[in-house]
Amino acid sequence: MLEQEVKQLIIDVLQLEDMTPADIDTDAALFVDGLGLDSIDALELGVALQKKYGISLSADSEDTRRHFASVKALAALIDSNRTK
Repeated sequence: MLEQEVKQLIIDVLQLEDMTPADIDTDAALFVDGLGLDSIDALELGVALQKKYGISLSADSEDTRRHFASVKALAALIDSNRTK
């Protein structure tokens, strides 16, 4: 399942050793409240997404902020890029 894959990617890239994919809520915010990621985490995750899925993201784009809102949003972005 793609959402599980995204959760594992987040854990691996950000070295969240004490977390499992089950600990990450698919619909929860990735930044501030939810998972509590910051801009450095977003940059590292963006690079990983680009390497793994060939997705190019603009750091200043409002769309990028929307895509990074949750695991579900990231999975939808990856899925939409796969079908192109």
